[in-house]
Amino acid sequence: MLLVSPILLHSVTPQNNGRKSCMLSEQIISVDLISSKTAVLITDQWLYIRSNKNGSFCDITGIVVTYKHRASHCEVYSQVIFKISNFSSDRVSKVFEMLPNSTQMTRLALVAISLVFSFALVTSKTGPAHNKVVVCYVSTWAVYRPGDGSYSIDHFNPNLCTHVVYAFAGLDIAKDAIKSLDPWQDLKDDYGKGGYERLTGLKAVHPHLKVSLAIGGWNEGSKNYSILSASPERRARFVKQVSEFIRKYKFDGLDLDWEYPTQRGGDPADKQNFVSLVRELRKEFNNHRLLLTSAIGAAKDTIDNAYDVKSLGKLLDFMHIMCYDYGGVWDKKVSANAPLRSDGVLNIEYTIQHLIRLGAPPSKIVMGLPFYGRTFITNLDGYYGDASMDTSFAGPFTREPGFLGYNEICMFLSNKTSGWTTSWDSRTAQGIARQKDEETGQTKVVTYDTARSIANKMKFAMNEGLAGAMVWSIDTDDFLGKCELETDTFSDFMETAGIQLTIPKRTNANYPLLRTINEGIILALDEIDQQNRIKEQEKENEIPHGNEGTVESKAAAESLRNLFAVVLVITFVNIINLGSW
Repeated sequence: MLLVSPILLHSVTPQNNGRKSCMLSEQIISVDLISSKTAVLITDQWLYIRSNKNGSFCDITGIVVTYKHRASHCEVYSQVIFKISNFSSDRVSKVFEMLPNSTQMTRLALVAISLVFSFALVTSKTGPAHNKVVVCYVSTWAVYRPGDGSYSIDHFNPNLCTHVVYAFAGLDIAKDAIKSLDPWQDLKDDYGKGGYERLTGLKAVHPHLKVSLAIGGWNEGSKNYSILSASPERRARFVKQVSEFIRKYKFDGLDLDWEYPTQRGGDPADKQNFVSLVRELRKEFNNHRLLLTSAIGAAKDTIDNAYDVKSLGKLLDFMHIMCYDYGGVWDKKVSANAPLRSDGVLNIEYTIQHLIRLGAPPSKIVMGLPFYGRTFITNLDGYYGDASMDTSFAGPFTREPGFLGYNEICMFLSNKTSGWTTSWDSRTAQGIARQKDEETGQTKVVTYDTARSIANKMKFAMNEGLAGAMVWSIDTDDFLGKCELETDTFSDFMETAGIQLTIPKRTNANYPLLRTINEGIILALDEIDQQNRIKEQEKENEIPHGNEGTVESKAAAESLRNLFAVVLVITFVNIINLGSW
């Protein structure tokens, strides 16, 4: 069977120097292949297909046909993606029927492709090679960052994520409606960049990908969400409008990022009103098979006061736990941004286990990971607990005091003359970078997630049976591959008796943290699987405890077996005698 369907169309606006519109005629000028090894780059005007030489025909999932449109005053090119599954040469005519004005050369090219497909074709599966969730948030304002910090959808690698979340949309409280916060970046109206369409359009060639739209965020505050959720009438209007909005722009779902119910101008009633809002959204979204998720704060006080965890766990598809910002410049002391473990309640282990105790299903918990660090300036040496100033330094890309993206951190560390040094804290599973100014005596400090931190956290998440990991945000990973690769990423995955692990050898320099999430998940699951097999084998070979292995215990076991055999013989003889009688 042959399935072919046109998916996307991107064209260049003709430059006709003020002349009247062109009457265009079409001619196919080239045919290209799409595979899971193909990079798809979408810019303002073009859709480019860059094939990887390592891709095989078994990876092919589509064909890109490029048209040239001609007229007297202009020339326009456009491309259409045809998604393919189960391609066979005897049905290739179906492709021809969908290609207007096919030239003989194009027909020959397609026949050649079909002959290759007839020898070897499997339906391509893109995305991570595991069954866990990897949720990638994209902060869309990253496009405005300078230099190598500027991030757009062109840089996104869909094969490293299972879900991507476009952050953020806002709340129009006057209309009880969702709205774009950056129409020029999000929409196509008035020559806009069309970010919504460009991101959701990636699903055509990456069908595994689920794309959601996040509403809220820190800068949106809490008060308007409190007002909305308190009124049944307002909630009803919002639910109807947001459902239409999500479907209009072809998103797969909505991510609620209210930071936070009951806080920052909120009301104590927010806790239950939020549940009411989620319940009504769930009912509407079920009619259209839409995803519903929420970003959940990680601090114990926030969890206890803001969320009815058990109810939300039943209604949401996933709970994205923001396991970061446990410490920062506001503490006025050097502290860990996202400690895996530490004293007290401000650490990931406590957060996750507290949520589970409150009724959150582990299979719905997605553990958040920060692709950034928190910065401090101290007059001391820069160890945890050292008093720090109430302000800090910023990076060249993110330009936010107290915050450095991983791409900024690794750039500083790659400069061997910068004076930065690093150390590893096994308790928090955090990296600590320091730069001492000998003249002033001040020390700059960054606490952050290294690749080793990510690997440790994936081991923890898999052992807890969590759904997977969430990233805030992929635009601060080293997405350009500018930095040196870390060499100790999987140092804590040690082979023990009976367990043999295949430690990944990193060859790709870009997205090192995001790749570590996927590699860490696979490695942790393999480790768990081998541990379980060893336990099962031990149970099968189990012998009595206590004096096992001694002569006395072996003799006792032999006596029991002999006694059991005698009882069986006597019983059998009695049955025979009874039958004879």
